[in-house]
Amino acid sequence: MQAWQVHENGEPSEVMRLEEVERPTPGDGQVLLKVRAANINFPDVLMCRGHYQVRPPLPFTPGVEICGETEDGRRVIANPVLPHGGFAEYAVADAAALLPAPDALDDAETAALHIGYQTGWFGLHRRAALQAGETLLVHAAAGGVGSAAVQLGKAAGATVIGVVGGADKAAVARELGCDVVVDRRAEDVVGAVKEATGGRGADVVYDPVGGEAYTQSAKVVAFEGRIVVVGFASGTIPSPALNHALVKNYSILGLHWGLYATKNPKLILDCHQQLTELAAKGAIKPLVSERVPLSGAAAAVQRLGDGVTTGRVTVVPTGAAA
Repeated sequence: MQAWQVHENGEPSEVMRLEEVERPTPGDGQVLLKVRAANINFPDVLMCRGHYQVRPPLPFTPGVEICGETEDGRRVIANPVLPHGGFAEYAVADAAALLPAPDALDDAETAALHIGYQTGWFGLHRRAALQAGETLLVHAAAGGVGSAAVQLGKAAGATVIGVVGGADKAAVARELGCDVVVDRRAEDVVGAVKEATGGRGADVVYDPVGGEAYTQSAKVVAFEGRIVVVGFASGTIPSPALNHALVKNYSILGLHWGLYATKNPKLILDCHQQLTELAAKGAIKPLVSERVPLSGAAAAVQRLGDGVTTGRVTVVPTGAAA
């Protein structure tokens, strides 16, 4: 079968190689899945660079989120077990962790439903307890993680402010349903958010960016607001001033969604059921901006790493339905 292999760490476009390899052999409790679609996530970029908290042995195949097909023809959502990731024709996954694919979504959309939407749901509901009528601020609102949070925020009845970088991404954020869109390249984010909220600020801030975005978050979070720290796509990990959190009376909440798989896996199943119901109602639908063939995976991972993509970019192996 064909699979992308990383033999050394570096930029994805330089270290990912499409090779002919043997199909992986499932271990105890594992299944072999035909990859129908594989969603590209920022951890794939970080793993190529050797900067992720999980460092699979070299060589490995990236791709942490797929829509796969079981031997009996069922469509499922899976997180492949590395080093046999999803940017390949076949991948291996834990049988107990498979989730049924929603009928309302096609393969590419299904591949993009799991990590980003589960992270958004846990961040907004489990961690921040977002309420209808509150204001939600989403950084990188046109990106894969941010777009999921925007849709989930709207589904929860929140007023959503999306921060983006550039006019094209601003247009995407509006299409996603943002009530207010702030282009950080053309506007002062802090001033724009305060103006949009009558000076009150945002009740919940969803931040997958870090760096300057976090600094802005601390300036615009409302009284008793909650900042959800999801990741550091900017490459800069902020150092929060805890005295500032004290005097403004807001909370800083960390979210590591992957921990729930070991700490409380039932919550992942409950969340998937809610996401499936929301998809069936049309309240959420992954924004798949690109569907690339397997041969285009390395370039697509690089584009995500360079921050020039919107929504989700999904790899669809040759011969698989999209």
